[in-house]
Amino acid sequence: MRFGRKGKLSARFIRPYQILKRVGPVAYQLDLPPKLDRIYDMFHVSMLRRYRSDPTHIVPIEEIEVRPDLTFEEEPVQILDRDVKVLRRKSIPLVKVMWQNHRTEEATWELEDSMLQ
Repeated sequence: MRFGRKGKLSARFIRPYQILKRVGPVAYQLDLPPKLDRIYDMFHVSMLRRYRSDPTHIVPIEEIEVRPDLTFEEEPVQILDRDVKVLRRKSIPLVKVMWQNHRTEEATWELEDSMLQ
């Protein structure tokens, strides 16, 4: 679920939901709670994972404040690492950023210039 974010929101497991029916060879309809009524309930099979009981897979929905247009603001919390990507004719400074509501494993590499703004 990207909620309108530009490609940096990694896929996350929210919690297990019951499959109501198989809609086609690769699509399923899920039984979503009323909190998620603005999200379309049909999902491609690639978006689903078999449920294995593990408490680290659960992300409480209450922590993410979703706007009515299904977008939300991600804020950087901490810079974990710095690196320089060397190309043939130029060097690109990068920083590894830990985002709000994400774990350390979900940190992403961003351009240092864009993080300074």
